[in-house]
Amino acid sequence: MSDLSTAFLLVADPYVLFVIAASAAFGLFVGSIPGLTATMATALLVPVTFFMDPVPAIAAIVTATAMAIFSGDIPGCLLRIPGTPASAAYCDEAYAMTRKGQAEKALGTSLIFSVIGGLFGTTVLVLAAPTLANFALSFSSFEYFWLVCLGLSCAVFISPASPMKGLVSLFIGLLIATVGIDNPAGQPRFTFGDYELLTGVPFIPAMIGLFAISEVMRAAVARSTPPKPQAGAISGIFSGQVANVKRYWKQGLRGSVLGTAIGALPGAGADIAAWISYAISKRFSKTPEKFGTGHEEGLAEAGSANNGALSGAWIPALVFGIPGDSITAVVIGVLYVKGMNPGPTIFIHNPELIHAVFIVFFLANLILLPFGWLAIKLSKQALRVPPRVLMPVILMFCVVGAFAITNSMYGVVIALCLGVLGFFMEENGFPVAPAILGLVLGPMLEQNFITSLIKADGSMLAFFERPIAGGLGVVTIALWVVPILFLIIARRKRMAPAA
Repeated sequence: MSDLSTAFLLVADPYVLFVIAASAAFGLFVGSIPGLTATMATALLVPVTFFMDPVPAIAAIVTATAMAIFSGDIPGCLLRIPGTPASAAYCDEAYAMTRKGQAEKALGTSLIFSVIGGLFGTTVLVLAAPTLANFALSFSSFEYFWLVCLGLSCAVFISPASPMKGLVSLFIGLLIATVGIDNPAGQPRFTFGDYELLTGVPFIPAMIGLFAISEVMRAAVARSTPPKPQAGAISGIFSGQVANVKRYWKQGLRGSVLGTAIGALPGAGADIAAWISYAISKRFSKTPEKFGTGHEEGLAEAGSANNGALSGAWIPALVFGIPGDSITAVVIGVLYVKGMNPGPTIFIHNPELIHAVFIVFFLANLILLPFGWLAIKLSKQALRVPPRVLMPVILMFCVVGAFAITNSMYGVVIALCLGVLGFFMEENGFPVAPAILGLVLGPMLEQNFITSLIKADGSMLAFFERPIAGGLGVVTIALWVVPILFLIIARRKRMAPAA
């Protein structure tokens, strides 16, 4: 109990509270700018933390990342420009609500369920970190391969168009993901002699192009003034959210559990959690036809998964020193610098510091409510800007964000090229979200497939020999086969009377 009391005193220090508040504002700002991700917010804070004690240093990173994960929803909802990769999963859904004059309702739903997911993930982190970390470490390349296949299957469910068009879009994303160095031969692939393509197509500029620049092009070529998102007569941010929590508590709980579990898997992170959660929400919804038209059910589940994954990623990082995602990879370095060596002994040698970190997690998710409310209120003013003024400003942010990722015009060229691709895809009814999914998971799919084949000496049976891998494999294949069987049965029933 004395360790817990000491931890409360450490967090209650005015300097620590000031750091938390300043980091919250910084995280909201960085996350809301397309191209500047939560990982970048963490990396930018690292030099500052060198001059801090352990508790304020970790508090700064925890708070900034929690804010950045949520604030990525803001430009996605208002302008259809996802601020973070995880926000891309439900960007179209949120933007559809904005077009109907429900921007504050959409962002309020994301805010409330982000807090719920974050608090759930933190509770699991506190109570079950060692157990979940052991489970996470049991995942090998075989399990990850099937997990990625399961994630790619979401393309069928997240597609508002026909499943076939969703699959075509997914394969376009997977094709783009193959550009670069071949795995494992190290042979240049689809680079056409351009040395910059050796590193592959950077994801953030690609996402900016497919979502944002295509939207700017659509507004530019429209014969009439493009429909403007309604800014007036919108209910308050928290208005109706109590009813939403009661209505979608199952979705919130499911997203929190799934987000925390996926976050605890090394290398998975909030991106995969958001995509899978949104697809599951649509698959098990009683009103799946509303998805894609501006329906908050998917936002509730995916939003809770986002922040749940953020907390879950700290489980293997703290217990075994294995990063759960790119953010905790940076955090582990900070922990070592501050003398808090990650591993089982950290709970023995630094119990008061670990308890302080847990308290900061709870505090960061709670202050997300007032800070998120303020960020939504301020950013909503963007809807009042006329489209002829707003679109050039959006294009400027796209160019700056794409340049910031690669620090060269290469990122800008990628964004512009994929913006043209995204424009023609959507003009012909092909959704861009599955293409983004293929870009996110493509490299991970190839890496784990090749690694598994090398381990198994080319035997495909090895993908089913491990219990968890076998279970995931059966579920994934069933997800592919069962809908086809239902279609065949339904077609035979329709043809039966004619025979």
